[in-house]
Amino acid sequence: MKAKEIQDLIDFIAKSGLNKVNIETEEFKISVKRDPDQKVKYVKDSGVSPVHTHAPAPVAAPQAAPAPAPAAAAAPAAPAQAASDESKYTTIKAPMIGTFYRSSSPESPSFVNVGDEVSKGQVICIIEAMKLFNEIESEVSGKIVKVLVDNASPVEYDQPLFLVDPS
Repeated sequence: MKAKEIQDLIDFIAKSGLNKVNIETEEFKISVKRDPDQKVKYVKDSGVSPVHTHAPAPVAAPQAAPAPAPAAAAAPAAPAQAASDESKYTTIKAPMIGTFYRSSSPESPSFVNVGDEVSKGQVICIIEAMKLFNEIESEVSGKIVKVLVDNASPVEYDQPLFLVDPS
């Protein structure tokens, strides 16, 4: 792997918000990890010492105002009911890290929408990883119940993308 490719990988991780990526091939093994102190490390299993670079500073999340007491009391019941409803669905997960796209181009319609019937092997989205666009196929047949990721959002390995009702 060339230095430019390694730098591109580090930049991609810094922009995507991922904390750790491991890549292993026959020739090399690379582990890129963002520590809590926001440094990005590059380690190659060849006796080469790590290269340290600084990642962009994180953006602080706005503090939410405390919710009124009546709303807080009703909130625990709703998630428990939603969790039991979602247990009957099959989750389609991301097979890789990258950027999630619902269509092949901005002008094209989405591969699938809520309510669409999908069959096993049907293309349901694209994940872009290092300038490669990978078509992701459905692992199950059924009806799309929910899209769990926004278009053009970064996704991590094994992150849920869709809920499918297999019945």
